[in-house]
Amino acid sequence: MDILPYDPVWEAEVVSLSLKSWADVFPRLQAEALPFVYEAFYPQGWEHRQAADIAACLRDDAVKTWVATEGRRLVGFVSSRLHPEDQMGEIYVLAVAPDMRRQGIGQALMQTAEEALRDDGMKIVMVETGGDSGHAPARATYEACGYQRWPVARYVKEL
Repeated sequence: MDILPYDPVWEAEVVSLSLKSWADVFPRLQAEALPFVYEAFYPQGWEHRQAADIAACLRDDAVKTWVATEGRRLVGFVSSRLHPEDQMGEIYVLAVAPDMRRQGIGQALMQTAEEALRDDGMKIVMVETGGDSGHAPARATYEACGYQRWPVARYVKEL
């Protein structure tokens, strides 16, 4: 496996991989989420929002992205961004091809992003994910990389 800096020629494949990677997550999230919140976030369906969000992330000059490849095949990617006011880096998005999971690709991508954040002078790094059952594998990956859960409560109310 090789981990390379993102090049815009990868955009369509990265967006496609993100949709495949989260195809098993969003139905579980929808089943467990408050319906009015899910509908507000994904009025045109999660795929539409996900594709737009990932494309915007890839085009954002403030975000650094790396891709993992096996031969010529894209098998994962990670994006990070800086929050210098807090000396904090953020792992903004991480995805691994469903058939390539549990092979250390996610951890290797996380390490790559962490090294770059450290080189940029950041003192801490954070990653956020869902608390639903669909995001349980992501939480396991982050914990395996040494991340500790920070107790945060987010409340919502329908207007």
